[in-house]
Amino acid sequence: MSQIQIILHEQLGVKKLFSRWIPHSLCEEQKAARVTWCVRTLERFHAGSSNAVYNIVSGDESWIYAYEPETKNQLRVWVFENELKPTKIVRSRSVGKRMVATFVSKTGHVTTIPLEGQRTVNAEWYASICLPQVVSELRKENCNRRIILHHDNVSSHTAHNKRVFRARKHRIIRPSTVQPRPKP
Repeated sequence: MSQIQIILHEQLGVKKLFSRWIPHSLCEEQKAARVTWCVRTLERFHAGSSNAVYNIVSGDESWIYAYEPETKNQLRVWVFENELKPTKIVRSRSVGKRMVATFVSKTGHVTTIPLEGQRTVNAEWYASICLPQVVSELRKENCNRRIILHHDNVSSHTAHNKRVFRARKHRIIRPSTVQPRPKP
């Protein structure tokens, strides 16, 4: 052990930890709204014992990044004993990225739909391209299956174009009405 390591570890009580990578931070109000929604959903579906949970399809959009990841050693930082474990939110500069919408159900992955030729999700794409592909994929297994679509409150999800989806006897559930706060 080098003299520097002896001073850091033994005399200063510092240790080196790896940063935990989290996608974003939620405010307390957003966390509370999500907990409330989860409790109501557990009650509604009898803590998962109801067969209706097989009808729930959850979807979300995400950027898929192609980048040179940092090595494990690059993520290491020095911390004192009483300090919290560090987290890393900001992604490194990406070489490329692509938006995809991914849908899962209780039985596993349903489908992943890439956005072709556009950078962001809008109501037109969601209602005319994305949802029909999801329904088509689900209909391969059971053509009479009722679908309960679960997603966040992004405006493209809550837009008026989804009336067609609802008209076909499918339901849409959203976790909460709390919108993310803008960063200062």
